[in-house]
Amino acid sequence: QVQLVESGGGLVQAGGSLRLSCAASGTIFRANTMGWYRQAPGKQRELVALLTSGGTTNYADSVKGRFTISGDNAKNTVYLQMNSLKEEDTAIYYCNLRFRIISREYDYWGQGTQVTVSS
Repeated sequence: QVQLVESGGGLVQAGGSLRLSCAASGTIFRANTMGWYRQAPGKQRELVALLTSGGTTNYADSVKGRFTISGDNAKNTVYLQMNSLKEEDTAIYYCNLRFRIISREYDYWGQGTQVTVSS
């Protein structure tokens, strides 16, 4: 029912920047958490950044000071501004939405967008 669509990935040189967007559609509970995860070849999926509907944020240590997560509630869109990109940031980036109503948890994922950082 809920659909997440990511965009903004691409190829960038080390030190450059990219801005990822995730647009959500469908029925979304107002109290929720949205996040960005990434998965590089041969590695486990890892959390990059989280944003709660209350406005709190959390970042992986590896991206602190370089990445910023933000949201536009009116547009049901979350962003990830990525600056000072490094080769190790290369991965598929996925948008995630989670919320809970009574005892049921809802967990949605986007299709992913490729970010490639070259030297």
